[in-house]
Amino acid sequence: MSVCLLIRHGRTAANTAGVLAGWSEGVELDEVGAEQVAQVAQQLSDVPVRRIVASPLTRCQQTAQALAARTGVGMETDDRLGECRYGDWTGRSISDLTKEPLWQVVQQHPSAARFPDGPSYPGESIASMAHRAVAAVREIDAAVAAEHGEHAVWVAVSHGDVIKAVVAEAAGTHLDLFQRYVVDPASVCVIRYAAGRPFVVRVNDSATSLATLLAPPPEHPTDGVAASDAVVGGGAGAPSKVGTWL
Repeated sequence: MSVCLLIRHGRTAANTAGVLAGWSEGVELDEVGAEQVAQVAQQLSDVPVRRIVASPLTRCQQTAQALAARTGVGMETDDRLGECRYGDWTGRSISDLTKEPLWQVVQQHPSAARFPDGPSYPGESIASMAHRAVAAVREIDAAVAAEHGEHAVWVAVSHGDVIKAVVAEAAGTHLDLFQRYVVDPASVCVIRYAAGRPFVVRVNDSATSLATLLAPPPEHPTDGVAASDAVVGGGAGAPSKVGTWL
């Protein structure tokens, strides 16, 4: 049973402008995003991270570099963790995209949605994005567990829709329901992959210590059990996040 920390990149100007960045070049962390990431890195200080694997896009590379510098772990890149390929939607405003007929398919039946190819960027289906991302996370997780043993921790730095798809698969949620999850910039989702099934430990966490992840699971796991549209791409998150844990 290893532990995967799915960390979304910090905030960018595209997030605050309401633009679907996708695979656009040159989309970097803004000042708030850099501060968010610095605080996430601080939270990782007490966590023995074994690997850091990131999307190839600049905003994720910047985020991963900050985490790597803090943890002393080398950073790797895996294209399968890259953003969904939004094709002709790339670079367009969310307010404009809501008028497209495809918008409602993305909202209500995302497993059937495929973004149209554009002149500069190819399109991709949400199902294809989910398949490649889940395959990457499970493959890397198995390698980390095999090399470093039970409870080893590693980090995947990716994008809002990609992380939501991975969380949905781990939770046993149909892809058509993945829009119900919220993944803000620089938030952390935590999944423990066990032999029988994954366990979704945290989703969209942005205010608590990660050190508790180091504790082994309890001997008796059952003890103590106690606006409707999703923004494609994940959005900018709540403006008050910085100053808590982020």
